[in-house]
Amino acid sequence: MRYERLVIQAGSNSFTLPLHPRLTVIAGLGQLEREGLIGELIGALGSSRSGVHAELMQDDGRHLAVFRPEGGRHRVVDIDSATDVSKEFTTADGRIDLLEHAGVDRRVARRRMRLSSSDLSAASQGATLVRDLAEQDQTKLWAAAEGMRRTDDDLQQVAESVGSAPEDAAVIDRIEERHHKFEAAQERHERFRQKSIVIALAGAVSAIPIAFFNRFAAMGPLFLASLAVLLSVLFRSAMERAERAEEEALAEAGAQSYLGFHLQRVNGLLSSDANRKKLMSAAEEHKKAITEWKRIAGSIQVDWALEHREEIEAAAHVRRDISALGTMSATAPDMNNSNATELARLLVSRLSEVRHFGVDGESYPLILDDPFIGLERGLKPSLLELLGHGAGSPQLIFLTEDEDVASWARLEALTGALSIIEPTPDAAGTNNPFVAA
Repeated sequence: MRYERLVIQAGSNSFTLPLHPRLTVIAGLGQLEREGLIGELIGALGSSRSGVHAELMQDDGRHLAVFRPEGGRHRVVDIDSATDVSKEFTTADGRIDLLEHAGVDRRVARRRMRLSSSDLSAASQGATLVRDLAEQDQTKLWAAAEGMRRTDDDLQQVAESVGSAPEDAAVIDRIEERHHKFEAAQERHERFRQKSIVIALAGAVSAIPIAFFNRFAAMGPLFLASLAVLLSVLFRSAMERAERAEEEALAEAGAQSYLGFHLQRVNGLLSSDANRKKLMSAAEEHKKAITEWKRIAGSIQVDWALEHREEIEAAAHVRRDISALGTMSATAPDMNNSNATELARLLVSRLSEVRHFGVDGESYPLILDDPFIGLERGLKPSLLELLGHGAGSPQLIFLTEDEDVASWARLEALTGALSIIEPTPDAAGTNNPFVAA
């Protein structure tokens, strides 16, 4: 199965993402944008929220369109025969879910269909990571892992119940953080402005009679008055900077990225205090669970740990029983030229996994979440060429903010082997979301 087009609607706004059958590189995406778009892509195959539509092609050449209109019935249409085939993909509880139809769990899909730099690092350092986790308190480790899973599920359910997505919580959090800073700066400015007016007036008024007796002595009150005015100006500048920062946060959620097409939904959540509090409360609990997991396990992905739980627990058991292993080093090897071959093997292995991911052997796209972050520049060209050769089966979608990757993609796009989508300035000097090359 591969994506042909993804359409996201938020009220009167819409965002259309055409996808190359082999490889699409979407450049200029920061971490927040990548997280959100990955959620949309995988959610389009699962039981995502309303407003996310997709055109798909199955391995047998069948064209499908998935419609999820706001306030309307979700359905799947066979494009070639123009027939409604929703019943084929409807779950027992009435949801349209292409992943469940293929026997694929949402969490497993997110794990297998996404490849990040952390995944590459974990896979190439698997033995070391198993050892590192085996050295931790196993009760606390797995309690933290289950906490991550539970709060993630809770956040997903709350987001769906209020017509949102888990990724929206980060956008709202950023906007509210900037807004609180602006309000604090505004309050400081207003408070000091009133005091500065009193000080300035007092200084100016007192300087007049003093000047009759001693012109130099009058400089003191005038200096205090000038200083008060200067500080008032500085506080006003700080307030204006905070206001601009808030506007930038809104702009980032608006005109400068695909998230702009979610702005109406985000605004709706901000105006609905109950929904906002419900979503942010679930997000806060999930954030606490993430913090606890990172405190214990560092940067190791919780999904990876749970998939290798049996190995980790076995290693922990051996470590307890054999005291000689108690002083094992937890230093991970550097990712450099010595393991370039291993990285290539891991990429090929992941391509092979999604090539026959469904229970019926159906392939699924692989979404690359900037996996080459932190790699030496000399390693990237050969790995990118490897991806280029393997693209098509499965379809690849590369989300990146790495200019090395974008430069490579711009050249390859000239041959038609892939397409690159990146933000471009419009005539007004602002950024349109994306255009495809």
